[in-house]
Amino acid sequence: MDAREHAWNTQPRLAGRNVVLEPLSHAHADGLRAALGDGELSRCWYISVPPPQDAGAYIAAALEKQARGDSWAFAVLDAAGEVVGSTRCYDMDAAVPRLQLGYTFYAPRVQRTGVNTEAKLLLLGHAFEVLGCICVGFETSWFNQRSRASIARLGAKQDGILRSHRRHADGSVRDTVAFSIIEAEWPAVKRNLQDRLERGGRDNG
Repeated sequence: MDAREHAWNTQPRLAGRNVVLEPLSHAHADGLRAALGDGELSRCWYISVPPPQDAGAYIAAALEKQARGDSWAFAVLDAAGEVVGSTRCYDMDAAVPRLQLGYTFYAPRVQRTGVNTEAKLLLLGHAFEVLGCICVGFETSWFNQRSRASIARLGAKQDGILRSHRRHADGSVRDTVAFSIIEAEWPAVKRNLQDRLERGGRDNG
């Protein structure tokens, strides 16, 4: 097994100055429950965020999908070591190679801070520089304007809209907006994210 193949088969722990991404485990259940707070995030019909009481089941489902070999789920920790959210690599295909980033949510107290900026910098850096991806994709609901704007600010380009592509958590049909960053764009995207962090890292997503 060469180094790149080993990397695709080994989920990393990624650490920045203010954010740590740890492989999600049942040990994170209480922290994730606290990050979900009063459940406000889960009440938005066009995003898939679990209510606080379902944090354990959410982790179990994520780990079950991960066991199939095409996803990595992470707990997002702040500088104090507290769980502030979760994110995921999924649809991982080493043969291309490419993957998707998503299933991301954060506690309200860290939204509009540099947490998402640094987390994406760590994940994209690993995807392009360690895994050798030629493309990283993002998908979100047509109605999730905030997510669409946040993805665009990363430097991702909109590829198109997949009509009647999936269903929202409430069962309604979802049109999916697809974005991507390709390998040739990564150096500029990386510089943009680093510059945002140097300027205080504030993020509107």
